[in-house]
This record gives sequence, structure tokens and C-alpha cells, in this order.
Amino acid sequence: MESKLIIIRGNSGSGKTTAAKNLQSHLGRGTLLVSQDTVRREMLKVHDKDGNLSIDLIRQIAEYGKNNCKFVIVEGILYKHRYGEKLYNLIEFFNHKTYTYYFDLSFKETVKRHNSSSKKMEFGEESLCSWLKPNDYLGVDREMMLTNDMSQDDVLELILNQLQN
Repeated sequence: MESKLIIIRGNSGSGKTTAAKNLQSHLGRGTLLVSQDTVRREMLKVHDKDGNLSIDLIRQIAEYGKNNCKFVIVEGILYKHRYGEKLYNLIEFFNHKTYTYYFDLSFKETVKRHNSSSKKMEFGEESLCSWLKPNDYLGVDREMMLTNDMSQDDVLELILNQLQN
């Protein structure tokens, strides 16, 4: 099976999870979605700090998907300094059949999107600001920036068009 890896990253509240779920829904059955929040917060209940258990488990789950799924989506904040090495390893593991996206939004737009999400009651603008790490690019070939003016439909269309090539 010729599996493709899709990495969707960005700051908290930017729309990564929504984009990843929309993409998984569109791609259909057998599309593996590996969400950092699910692995870290729900499965392992660990804090997002250097060396936390979720870093390696995210990699292991994605590697499983390479031989069993047509598409593997890895989604989360996934700070470069903490997750970058494992993400670069995954890109190699998938033989560079990888599509990488980063939500490169202004803080104002991030707050706007967060306030329209189901997580708006879980944390607010102060937390978003404390977690903010702008321009946290991986710097890999063909890394695409998703910007303020792109709707979720625009993001989905962009990714689907790139997957066809």
C-alpha cells in the first residue's frame, strides 16, 4: 500500500483539529487520524513537556498506519523543538510521501476561531497567549502555510487537490 502522511500543525485554537476531522471524513474509511490532544491528554494524561510519553506513541501509531492505511493524518500543536525530530523521522519513514501544513494565523484570528469552537469554555485568550509560538515552521520541502483568509472549506480543498498529485 502506498500510504501518504499528512501533518497538520499550528497554535492552539487555529482550526487544526477541525481541518483534520474534515479531511478524515472526506477521505473515508481506513484513514488514520492521530491527534496529539487525544494521545497526550486522553490516552496518557501527560503534560506537554520535553520527553513526554505521547511523543513516541504518536510516532508509533503513525508508523502502524503506513502499512495499514492509505492516509495517515498527524495533527496537533506539535511544537518543533519538542516534536520536530520525531516528525522528521516520520517524513523519512513515509519515504517523503508527506504533505505538511501549518496554520500561520495572527493571534487575533486564532482567538476569533477559538471563540467559535466547542473548546471556548475550556480555556480563554490568556491561555492561548501563553501557549502561542508564532512561526513554528518545520522547514521541510513543500510545507504549506494556511492563512487568516482561508476558510475550513478552502483548507480542505487545498489539501485534497495536493493529494491528487
